[in-house]
Amino acid sequence: MSDVPVITIDGPGGVGKGTLSRLLAARLGWHLLDSGMIYRAMGLAAARAGLLQAQPLDEAALIALARDLPLHFAEQDGETHAFLDSEDVTQEIRSAEAGQRASQLAVIPELRRALLQRQRDFRRPPGLVADGRDMGTVVFADAPLKVFITASVEERSKRRLKQLLEQGASATLAQVEMEIAERDRRDRERSVAPLVPAPEARILDNSGQTIEQTYRVLEGWARDTLGEFFCCQ
Repeated sequence: MSDVPVITIDGPGGVGKGTLSRLLAARLGWHLLDSGMIYRAMGLAAARAGLLQAQPLDEAALIALARDLPLHFAEQDGETHAFLDSEDVTQEIRSAEAGQRASQLAVIPELRRALLQRQRDFRRPPGLVADGRDMGTVVFADAPLKVFITASVEERSKRRLKQLLEQGASATLAQVEMEIAERDRRDRERSVAPLVPAPEARILDNSGQTIEQTYRVLEGWARDTLGEFFCCQ
């Protein structure tokens, strides 16, 4: 086990993992891994390279791209930005289309393995908060605190629709519900790293809760497990 502590926050889309992870990482002064940004950036690079048009997908070409993906992250104005080479693609990879591409690629076992070390490299002192779908089961299986957040499809769809409308996108609740349900199915049924809680994960259903309410529970669990890291904050 590494001596650098990790808190993993896993769960399906629409439960607020990203916001909660940022809040907790800022509270602790730890590094933050948004693993979804890696897969979304990979999807964008694959689309630009024309690798998502043919069916079946050219998995060998996708894996080669993943291994040499010119991706890096930088903190700007308190927010993590993603760059492909020198291009800031942060806004582009937040789209619904980017999420669908990420889900499409996440089912390819060798591609997941190609991106595994890139994610583990985020584990640096003083600690890491890792947000994703297999952070506690695969990427950081030795994490001292693993959290799995869930909520109903209906609740998550309403949250996602609100986010899309605020971004100026056009969508309906029925469309969003269908997309989320399909993403959930792919995540659960993929052969490698399916979306399931780690056996020792703490489960939190935040249906009907605000982010602030969920965060208070999350911080309480972090204090219980890693209290020494809060003593001087």
